[in-house]
Amino acid sequence: MQVVEISAFGAPEVLRLAERERPVAGAGELLIRVTASGVNRPDVLQRTGNYPVPPGASDIPGLEVAGVIESGDAAALAEAGLKIGDRVCALVAGGGYAQWCVAPVGQCLPVPEGLDDVAAAALPETFFTVWSNVFDRGRLQAGETLLVQGGTSGIGVTAIQMAKARGAVVIATAGSDEKCAACKALGADHAINYRTQDFVAAVADITGGRGVDVILDMVAGAYVAREIDCLAEDGRLVIIAVQGGMKAEINAGLVLRRRLTVTGSTLRPRPVAFKAAIARSLREHVWPLLASGAIKPVIHQVFAPAQAAESHALMESNRHIGKLVLRWS
Repeated sequence: MQVVEISAFGAPEVLRLAERERPVAGAGELLIRVTASGVNRPDVLQRTGNYPVPPGASDIPGLEVAGVIESGDAAALAEAGLKIGDRVCALVAGGGYAQWCVAPVGQCLPVPEGLDDVAAAALPETFFTVWSNVFDRGRLQAGETLLVQGGTSGIGVTAIQMAKARGAVVIATAGSDEKCAACKALGADHAINYRTQDFVAAVADITGGRGVDVILDMVAGAYVAREIDCLAEDGRLVIIAVQGGMKAEINAGLVLRRRLTVTGSTLRPRPVAFKAAIARSLREHVWPLLASGAIKPVIHQVFAPAQAAESHALMESNRHIGKLVLRWS
């Protein structure tokens, strides 16, 4: 089969088309003939040598795919209500940039009604991540306020829509007025241009000094102390990436006085059972919203596999709004 592999750690140009043996599904797994593969920030980190592959996972990049089930564990398929020939999308620990990909059955979901495979390939990584961190770890409730850092990223556009659909007030940050407008078009109640505004002061103004209940942070570093200033009493800060650095100094007194929670997680190394539980929650609570059109995947650009390097260069430029996808057929 044809794959996109990392020939050496480095710039986008190290991505190259190559031939590999087609994988074989094992117990509890299925084999997908891949139509489209999502491109995500962790793929970039893996390419640069900053995101090691979990033990047992493929060294081929790619964490999400969509396509057709070609084979698999019959008992596991039956238990999941899936069969050969079904269109699915899947979260995987690696191997997504390929014409065939093995996935745990529990991490697969049917392609939502009305969506093509390119749109479906843009779902798993961001939807699993947002559900796990905003709603499970962050415990966001209807009527509460969520601050999304980086509202036009793949994670951001998902978090805005999902939080709004579940009754939250959403504030998003973005790096330009154009991107702020895009956040509002997706449903954000307020958008802050972090290049021209102090987001701490803006949040205080928007909330009348109360602060927000949950923050979804992909920056960390110096942002953490400022985000703690933004939290309301009993607020929750959830860190899912460290693009701004791994170290931060905080005002522990504020954490104590306001009863704050600072937490975080990475999804890729978690066990299949954990991810399967997220998949079940998504199918129950979010997949109907996708089928109805209340939530829509936002696709910025689709690339051929031979253009994988271009997709990574665009990801690193931060010029995109929404998701980047490779289309195999």
